[in-house]
Amino acid sequence: MDVIGDFLTWIEAERRYSPLTVRNYRHDIERFLRWVDVTPTPQALDTISRRDIEDWAQHLFDEEKLKASSINRKIASLRTLWRWMASRDYVSRNITQGIHRYKEPRRLPVFVPETRMAEVIEELREDIASMDFWRIRDALIILLTYTAGLRLAEVVALDDQSISHDFKTITVMGKGRKERVMPLLSATAEVIKKYFSLKSSQNICIGQKKALILSKKGERISRRSVERIVERKLKGAGIAGKTSPHVLRHTFATQLLNEGADLREIQELMGHTNLRATQVYTHLDITTLREAYTKAHPRERQGAERRE
Repeated sequence: MDVIGDFLTWIEAERRYSPLTVRNYRHDIERFLRWVDVTPTPQALDTISRRDIEDWAQHLFDEEKLKASSINRKIASLRTLWRWMASRDYVSRNITQGIHRYKEPRRLPVFVPETRMAEVIEELREDIASMDFWRIRDALIILLTYTAGLRLAEVVALDDQSISHDFKTITVMGKGRKERVMPLLSATAEVIKKYFSLKSSQNICIGQKKALILSKKGERISRRSVERIVERKLKGAGIAGKTSPHVLRHTFATQLLNEGADLREIQELMGHTNLRATQVYTHLDITTLREAYTKAHPRERQGAERRE
């Protein structure tokens, strides 16, 4: 009986996890089973104890020097597996109950300040004005990630039909195969119209494939290619530090919050299942405000001068 194979099929078909997530689950589970030297049969799996998982986690922390976030993700994979096996009587008990998460340091999202983001958009104007399909494609990747707050995987997964006929909305397939409809800014919609026109006139797409964002081979673009394009465009505009698609997504959320958007609205637009994932931006905003306060308030400035 292929217990692990059945489990991976379940999270892909029933839970609708992405291929990348399924691959990570497989890797985590197989790595743990090799460490405990147990074959993936119900009888053998039922001999594993909670202490085995805790010892493995400690090994990852002490010997392999993994971060707490990485260890917690691996434990989460095992926790999902054991809950599933226990619910189907493959094992007699769920040994993951009571296993504590490793404490992770709180990290605030990295974002591009609004004034600097305006400079990035200004740098894109020449690309958008050109008739070069690939320059327009690269500009569109930046615009979709920034103005719609899309995840990297969501950008890659977009199809032509994700764009509404009136170019006012975009349908996004998010985590867990959850669909959400996002409004499109008129400026972004105009770029999409031009992109579609060039895509059709230059017959760039291969066969009947309907991927929105294409590689230079006429196929769906890869995640790595999107990452490289975003990094190149942001650094080309003078943005220092981290320059990933997720930075643009964080920038989208941060600017919405700064402009007074409701936290629930931001949660919906970001595709967050849990409001706690969205609340991190309130901490970010408070930090930004505190920095501005300490620099600008006369009492704080006077105190700084005395300390000098």
